[in-house]
Amino acid sequence: MPILILKDATDTHVLPIWIGAMEAMAISMAINKVTMPRPMTHDLVLNVMNALGGKLDHVEILSIEKGTYYASLVVTKGDAVTRIDSRPSDSIALALKADVPIMASKTMLEQALSQQKGEYQAVIEGEDAKQWTEMLAKYNLDDIKYKM
Repeated sequence: MPILILKDATDTHVLPIWIGAMEAMAISMAINKVTMPRPMTHDLVLNVMNALGGKLDHVEILSIEKGTYYASLVVTKGDAVTRIDSRPSDSIALALKADVPIMASKTMLEQALSQQKGEYQAVIEGEDAKQWTEMLAKYNLDDIKYKM
């Protein structure tokens, strides 16, 4: 299962988010600026927003509960600001396509920092846990191209 790793510009906070293969492909297409002859779902969402006079301002990664991350799209229309519940993977794909910031709440960052200090929650258990732990231990965060 693909893992999306967000980190801040100072390398203080790291947010690993497990995502599905299709979501990873959508994010990869956005990162690599791949265009399709017809709009894909994330293109459609942005097109609908724009046609209705809205603009994606930024996305927010809000919290993690029982291993599941929660996010919002922050859409502006004139002076009005609307927050729309969204999966983080969809939010991130939209942010990359719209070239807008990806933000994390202070609470989210504090929670991630506390987990980095050893208060980890077991996300993968069983036979695969050792394999994933070894693979992630070898992962070099300095090789990451995009930052939060």
